[in-house]
Amino acid sequence: MKQWITDYVSAQKSALDSIPANAVAELIGKLQKALAEDRQIFVFGNGGSAMNSSHFVTDLGKGSSDKVGRRFRVLSLNDNVAWMTALGNDYAYDQIFVRQLENYARPGDIVMAMSVSGNSPNVVKALEWAAAHGVHVIALVGGKRGRMAEVAHQTIVIDSTHYGRVEDAQMAICHMLCYAFMENPALGKV
Repeated sequence: MKQWITDYVSAQKSALDSIPANAVAELIGKLQKALAEDRQIFVFGNGGSAMNSSHFVTDLGKGSSDKVGRRFRVLSLNDNVAWMTALGNDYAYDQIFVRQLENYARPGDIVMAMSVSGNSPNVVKALEWAAAHGVHVIALVGGKRGRMAEVAHQTIVIDSTHYGRVEDAQMAICHMLCYAFMENPALGKV
């Protein structure tokens, strides 16, 4: 078991090492612009990616906003269970995100979706709709990339297909995006 743990940690370090610093810096710049322009930021995913989305929205909406003294308008589309189940029941499960975006999103807003496979039908449909309606699309995906990477304007690929490792690396990116503002509050003064 000890060797398995050592190997797991080693593989996790490799996944973290695959995070491209330039791409994360670009996303920080995009969030900085969204804050300056008072744009809405929508975040979502399935399973572990849904939890990462909720965690990211909490950190950016509270922690980062508190530090910079301005409010990020950020929303996780995973967090309204009643609405998601109504959409899934009355339409189809692949409509649970796109139907919310139809209500909320406007040109110039941002959508950031997370997935390991990059092919979740409900996420892909939402990204396709967003891209067609002037919403900036960001995808955080695993090594298979999937359709999400084809649709997105900005993509960060974690070089692994292991769900746990990719989700952990994606959460590390989310923390970097938030802590960039928490530890450098001047970023919010543009």
